[in-house]
Amino acid sequence: MTISLDTIDHVTLSRLVEANAVSGADIIGQPGGWGIVIKYGMTERALAAKRGSIRIFRKFETLVSYLKAIGLVKYQVDATGFDPTALKSTRRSEVASARMTAAHDAAAYDKWFCEQVQAAIDDPRPSIPNEEVKIHFSAKRKEIEKRAKVAG
Repeated sequence: MTISLDTIDHVTLSRLVEANAVSGADIIGQPGGWGIVIKYGMTERALAAKRGSIRIFRKFETLVSYLKAIGLVKYQVDATGFDPTALKSTRRSEVASARMTAAHDAAAYDKWFCEQVQAAIDDPRPSIPNEEVKIHFSAKRKEIEKRAKVAG
């Protein structure tokens, strides 16, 4: 058999299983999880994750459920390289939790900001024209400068 470093994606694997073209599969234990090598024709290819790297299943049960769902029920298991202590230190749930917290914080800020804008729009006090404000603060600035000269 020709062993290729190429990978196979989920869609292609599903089509090969439907066409009864898969001649076998090997589940291979690795530090932190399980990978799978699919055999079809004279080729062996590893199952790819969505981003193109080799897909690693953290739990054996998840891998078995995945294979059963696509119709692949017979395979060989090689647990030689499996090391459960090598699981990633950052769990996916912790990363997802941080992402959700950030999303909720952003949503709360957006709500607060919209409320502040709406309160400003609904403010019953009359608006002051820009020219009037400029004149008012110009007079204040001159008064402060005058005091600074007298004090200095």
